[in-house]
Amino acid sequence: MKRIVSVIYGLIAYLTFLITFLYLIGFEENLLVPKSLDSAPTESLSTALLINLALIGLFGLQHSGMARPGFKKWCLKTIPSHLERSTYVLMTCLMLILLFWQWRPLGGVVWEVKNITLTYILYSISALGWVIVFLSTVLINHFDLFGLRQVYLYFKSEKYQYLDFKIIGFYKYVRHPLMLGFLIALWFTPKMTITHFIFALGMTAYIIIAIHLEEKDLIDIYGDLYKKYQQQVSMLIPFLKTSLPES
Repeated sequence: MKRIVSVIYGLIAYLTFLITFLYLIGFEENLLVPKSLDSAPTESLSTALLINLALIGLFGLQHSGMARPGFKKWCLKTIPSHLERSTYVLMTCLMLILLFWQWRPLGGVVWEVKNITLTYILYSISALGWVIVFLSTVLINHFDLFGLRQVYLYFKSEKYQYLDFKIIGFYKYVRHPLMLGFLIALWFTPKMTITHFIFALGMTAYIIIAIHLEEKDLIDIYGDLYKKYQQQVSMLIPFLKTSLPES
């Protein structure tokens, strides 16, 4: 019975991710969602700005905090190891839902492209960013990243093992194509409102911090293999070999 419940829990977490991810695209692109990034302003500029920065900070704290080895060790005292990743995914989705719900549009425009051809080009590049995000998860094992592999192995009474370190697809050119995809989706827009700019800037700052923390974890897992990869492949910009400072 525990195995069936675990699979159901993992599936619920995964389906929640899919819905939240699709809503995130609509939210950021102002498409087909009841409340988007650039909905009508309802608060004063200062109040809206403080709330939005707090929401981004809370998301970053949850998303990176729960991924830390120390937190995982503490978490495993109450949550079975095969459900840890699904729980992480579920909590991340809940934090994003909170952000969608409480986000305060600011109004105003930083830039706006009037040329129709350039507008379509920018929208296409932004869409490409979202495609890169999804394909990057597939390349590193989509189902492991979102917890389904863990509950599946538990269901089969098989021990979980870390995936082999492989350099394939986008990962031959940048170490973090998933993050690069997000940055492309965030910044390539024909109309950059102040609201969008704050969201993109806040998320970009978080991404840089998150990469720094993730790289430390990857070195702990893969050791010299990952250090060599750092030296050979750029962090975010293809063919620009940069690594984050060690700490």
